[in-house]
Amino acid sequence: MNFVQSIPTHMDFEGQATAEKLSRVIITLFGAVGLVWGYIIQQFSQTVYILGAGFVLAALLTIPPWPMYRRKPLNWQPARDGTEGTSSGSKKGKKK
Repeated sequence: MNFVQSIPTHMDFEGQATAEKLSRVIITLFGAVGLVWGYIIQQFSQTVYILGAGFVLAALLTIPPWPMYRRKPLNWQPARDGTEGTSSGSKKGKKK
């Protein structure tokens, strides 16, 4: 069970953009090739199969958080105390 919990599940913002671009390129290329091939052999089912294969390939390459999508993680600021700035006398500018 520790192995499953040790798998990273995050992806940084630039990795998300890269994954989205890659999936769009893969699906577009497979769609175009499938359309041309299906037209040449006059079988629309072949177009659908090729597009489905492109979708599966795009899903395998972009859904898991591969290390290439986690190269630039965000540096989060440390958490603040909950007591800072919550006093009742700090309501400036409020008219009664």
